[in-house]
Amino acid sequence: MKKTFAILFIVVAGFLSACEDELERLPEYSLVEKTTFTTYNNYKLYMWKFYTTFSGFSGWGNDRNEWSGDMMLHGERNTGSNWLWNNITVPSSPNGLYKNSYKAIREINLMLGSLPENNTLTEKEKNHWQSVGLFFRSYHYFQLLKAYGGVIWVDKYINETDDEYLYAPRASRDEIATNILNDLNFAAENVKAGGDGANTVNTNVVKALISRFGLFEGTWRKYHNLGDEGKYLQASKSASEDLLAAYPAIHNNYDDVYNSLDLSSINGIIFYRDYVVGQAVHDLTHWIRTSQAPRRDLTKKAADMFLCADGQTRWNSPMFEGDATPHQEFRNRDRRMLYIICPPYKVKGNVGGDKHKWEHTGEALDREFMDLMASISPEGRKRMPEVNWAGFVQPRQPNFRKGDMPGTYDPGYNVTTTGYKNWKWYNTNHIKFYGNDETDAPIFRIGEVMLNYAEVMYELGSFDQSVADKTINKLRARGHVASMTVADIDANFDPTRNAKVAPVLWEIRRERAVELMCDGFRFDDLRRWKLMEEAAEEKLGRYVVKADYNNVPQIQGNKTEGYVSPYLNQGIPPAFPEHYYLYPLPSQELVLNDKLEQNPGWE
Repeated sequence: MKKTFAILFIVVAGFLSACEDELERLPEYSLVEKTTFTTYNNYKLYMWKFYTTFSGFSGWGNDRNEWSGDMMLHGERNTGSNWLWNNITVPSSPNGLYKNSYKAIREINLMLGSLPENNTLTEKEKNHWQSVGLFFRSYHYFQLLKAYGGVIWVDKYINETDDEYLYAPRASRDEIATNILNDLNFAAENVKAGGDGANTVNTNVVKALISRFGLFEGTWRKYHNLGDEGKYLQASKSASEDLLAAYPAIHNNYDDVYNSLDLSSINGIIFYRDYVVGQAVHDLTHWIRTSQAPRRDLTKKAADMFLCADGQTRWNSPMFEGDATPHQEFRNRDRRMLYIICPPYKVKGNVGGDKHKWEHTGEALDREFMDLMASISPEGRKRMPEVNWAGFVQPRQPNFRKGDMPGTYDPGYNVTTTGYKNWKWYNTNHIKFYGNDETDAPIFRIGEVMLNYAEVMYELGSFDQSVADKTINKLRARGHVASMTVADIDANFDPTRNAKVAPVLWEIRRERAVELMCDGFRFDDLRRWKLMEEAAEEKLGRYVVKADYNNVPQIQGNKTEGYVSPYLNQGIPPAFPEHYYLYPLPSQELVLNDKLEQNPGWE
């Protein structure tokens, strides 16, 4: 699969370069149509470039905004998220999201506009390429809708004289959302069931987007009091049910989903971003293994989300030993915690002056989780001690900063700000190759669909034990956690629950937070639930005795022991403003188009 992709990448790159040259030489739409879109393979090659729409593991920190939620923070910043500290300003020019989305929409519309006059394709083939185009266009409009609400709707190729579109007013949210759903429904009915080969847009890929979009839009409408949420929730329900029937089981190892060189054989993967050394790579695992790693740190709230093995919260389970020491906190927990947050360990590093060599300390406690991870994770994955990108050993976790353990080998890489070191994507496939990772990135997978279905069924008043068994309990089983018994969940199940959220719904959302932790969903989830108050609180790390770490960590309340507080001097973020739930439109666009109106509150 990887080799096939590499060959195709070279062919497509040459074709797209030629297409771009042709488009520059032949700006008239009719000429471009005749010279670019002729055979079936012309369409196939032209549309291939849109698969990079999904950033996957590339540019992770720029497009997911995870640290604007409550589960992560940006450890390299001296201040918290601009969203949480009310420091967002109206951008002067279009950012990547706005600019790139409309660029892609324009190019997709060029292809769609060529289909009616094409005489070489059958109607079935035309419908297929229309479906592929509508899928990608819908995805881009979905991103715009999530950010801005109503935006300009463009359903034709725009040239320099199309003032009607270039200077059009914003379409309403209703119109954009309706168009997206209609286009995706057409695509689901008309795209080739098997797409154009492995890992291409097919019926299930389209339905996966419907599952995601329908849940988002339906719940946004419900919790923002817009109404008409039913049709979107029903669309998500229907698409999710079809996918659950097509993928009745999930892969048995959570870590394989995020650290495999080839996802084509992983059960439950619907669509993924393929990476190949020498063609398309990413640098995500590099960020996990360097001195800049704390930009991916987890919070105390994230750690507390993981249930104990008996299916109870850390607040109520007799299996929870406490959090006064790192080892206690990690015992008897959901196994996904071990795959997402690096467990505590300690070794002797720099043995014989060689940074690659290490020895055990001789203390059983120091190797407790080293031995456990060696039994559940293959070589090259979640093994300890951690190494940096050059293969140098990090002798301990948690490791707050260089200087926190004087008198020992004290490197400044693979560090943490909160004490909850994120190593979800940690692997050692490409040691000594800086930013040259080729682990595949899941884009749509049945685990997410299960969560979508569980939530949408609750919102439709139909969540029961049978739904829990086919969704949440399959995910818990993989994490070695006892099943959810819906009847046992009451107001006392989690004493930290936000009183606005019903107990069962809170547990459904917990499962989503755990399974999709760090995947880029949390900020948008809190926005659609209108619960950004969950993030407008002090972000904390693990419990430490400050003197044990050479007084390096900052402690909540400026105490000598307690929970790490990375933004201690800032205090608690202010309330999240109502108008912050939607992004501001670029001011430049408002100047160029006097029919555009800014989102309320951003004037």
